[in-house]
Amino acid sequence: MSSKRPVTRLSPDARAALVSYGARAAWPAGFAIYQRGQSADGVFVVLSGRVVLRSRVKAGRGFVPVVAADGETFGAEGLIPGGGYVTDARAEEPSETLHLSAAQLRSCLREQPLVGGALLAQLMVERSALLEKLRELATLSVEERLIASLLRMADQSGLADDAPLVLGPAQYRLLCELVGATRESVSLVFNRLVAAGLVERDGTTFAVPDVAALGRRLSAAWVEEEGGSMTVSRDELGSSARP
Repeated sequence: MSSKRPVTRLSPDARAALVSYGARAAWPAGFAIYQRGQSADGVFVVLSGRVVLRSRVKAGRGFVPVVAADGETFGAEGLIPGGGYVTDARAEEPSETLHLSAAQLRSCLREQPLVGGALLAQLMVERSALLEKLRELATLSVEERLIASLLRMADQSGLADDAPLVLGPAQYRLLCELVGATRESVSLVFNRLVAAGLVERDGTTFAVPDVAALGRRLSAAWVEEEGGSMTVSRDELGSSARP
């Protein structure tokens, strides 16, 4: 089993072709694009930046199922007749998006079926990724989920192979919400990774100097799990539902 699956995104050419059908918008960092429960129409495509989809679990805490980066989509609940958004959407950094209403998407499918088909294929790719994340939440330990989330963050950041992944306080909070675990559980895992030399800590900042080494650790854990030799303690299974 591979520790890192290639991320599929809409090509720059497909994004450029879609621009003539939708409405572009620029969002400052921290801006709320929409909130859970609002009426939805169509779908958004991220042209640049990152958009975080968040579900509030408790006061001050949340769960993040998706961080949409350039070439990825969000808000596809709007393709359901009478649909409404099921998460909040917020620009994590200065971002630009393209919004296509359901009617505009139908026009694209009629006039440029290859481009419209590429967008539909992207939606299916992201649906598969959500199913994979559900599997991770149900079967993997906190450490495995944390490493898988770090690998996704590194991929979305477009890091060079030898560049470190740096997490400041804001990125650390986001990571906790991506993992679906309490901060205490995530802190325990980070302490183990620091002790193993895979993560470096400087105050409230963490750095992963060798992202590939984390991937190898995850691969090794999966191999052991498939061989039936891995045991997971109850503490390692902490999730966002735990107090």
